[in-house]
Amino acid sequence: MNRAKEQLETVKNSTGFIAALDQSGGSTPKALRLYGVDEDQYSSEQEMFEKVHDMRTRIMTNEHFTNNNIMAAILFENTMDRTVQNKPTTRYLWEDKGILPILKIDKGLADIESNVQIMKPIPNLDALLDKAIDNEVFGTKMRSVIKNNNQNGIKDVVAQQFDIGSQILNKGLVPIIEPEVDIHSPNKQAAEETLRKQLLSHLDLLPEGQQVIFKLTLPETANFYMECIEHPNILKVVALSGGYSREEANRRLSENFGMRASFSRALTEGLDVTQTDAEFSQVIRQSIESIVAASRT
Repeated sequence: MNRAKEQLETVKNSTGFIAALDQSGGSTPKALRLYGVDEDQYSSEQEMFEKVHDMRTRIMTNEHFTNNNIMAAILFENTMDRTVQNKPTTRYLWEDKGILPILKIDKGLADIESNVQIMKPIPNLDALLDKAIDNEVFGTKMRSVIKNNNQNGIKDVVAQQFDIGSQILNKGLVPIIEPEVDIHSPNKQAAEETLRKQLLSHLDLLPEGQQVIFKLTLPETANFYMECIEHPNILKVVALSGGYSREEANRRLSENFGMRASFSRALTEGLDVTQTDAEFSQVIRQSIESIVAASRT
């Protein structure tokens, strides 16, 4: 079995979750602060990225960060360009851990228009996808945000996601399509209803045999995305924590059968740079175990 087929089977058969380790330039300072590293502890962007890579390396090399519980890890391009234990990060994840590497490809969000934020243009996307392939990446991830139930705005978000998703599929990679609904939206459930309709419409237009992954905000109604989960053009549906605490995200996830986690802040909650290796390991073990339990419903 070649690598691509082996990785595809890993996703199909895994009951684990996707670890989101992809904070980019704008969100890195907050991630570091939560880890106990304040802005006065680095003096340049380069030093900042070194600090966050140290944090991610500590997570990825931990004995509890294994493919028994974790299906894949989403990486920022800067992380992909670095090494873990003297190996390129993507090779370390797949060869040493059996965890699929996924690359975040979006360049951030455009300004709010029609109650949504579509993605900024992604310059040189074709070259970035080729680079991902050279690094043996399984798939990609890109995020948009829906602030309120605006039908035209949500239609634009989903159309952009699938348009770029088609380009990714044509490269032989699997796109994670992430149209996040803001958990603070005043009409969150209505926005989810509009979103689901658009997602199913676009899924129906995909050629037979092409599959994508959805990364969606935990819905207000349990099992709301079951029709997506059961669609033949879906490989997996995973949930983002979206600002919910780990406890609340796990509670909501446990109510959605067949939905797996893809948590970022909820995964790293409680980790601190000052912890001993034993303390760090205990926190990450408890975090992973709780997320896995919620995912396996």
